[in-house]
Amino acid sequence: MRLSKNFVLSEVIRSNTAKRLGIDNEPRKEHLESIQRLITNLIQPMRDELGPIRITSGYRNPNLNRAIGGSSKSQHCKGEALDLQFWKEGQMFNKEIYDWVLESGLSFDQMINEFDFAWIHISLKGKGNRKQVLEAYKDKDGDTKYRYA
Repeated sequence: MRLSKNFVLSEVIRSNTAKRLGIDNEPRKEHLESIQRLITNLIQPMRDELGPIRITSGYRNPNLNRAIGGSSKSQHCKGEALDLQFWKEGQMFNKEIYDWVLESGLSFDQMINEFDFAWIHISLKGKGNRKQVLEAYKDKDGDTKYRYA
């Protein structure tokens, strides 16, 4: 199913873990609406400006989310979040995603610089978007923590 001129549903729901474990990761109607909103209002405009964007993690149903150890409150389970990378000439430039989102003025709920720009987590809700900008890091015990950027 085509979501926009450059994105299809299969890349948003693709998961090697789901495939390996036989988990059906098809979104329900309400999740599909959220995915479409995110692609249309944020990801396609980003793609139009920057170039090809790689979705490294998209929609996850609760079974898949548990299997990968995701948060029980993950917006990925609602179809509201994607993890992204931006590559050009064989190098990652994820900070360009981060900077573009901040400069674009477009609405978003949460953007997380994951572990010094290893990837960017971005989410968009139907309403009540917070424009919250965070960074993920590991504490001294190796646990993932978040702080305001």
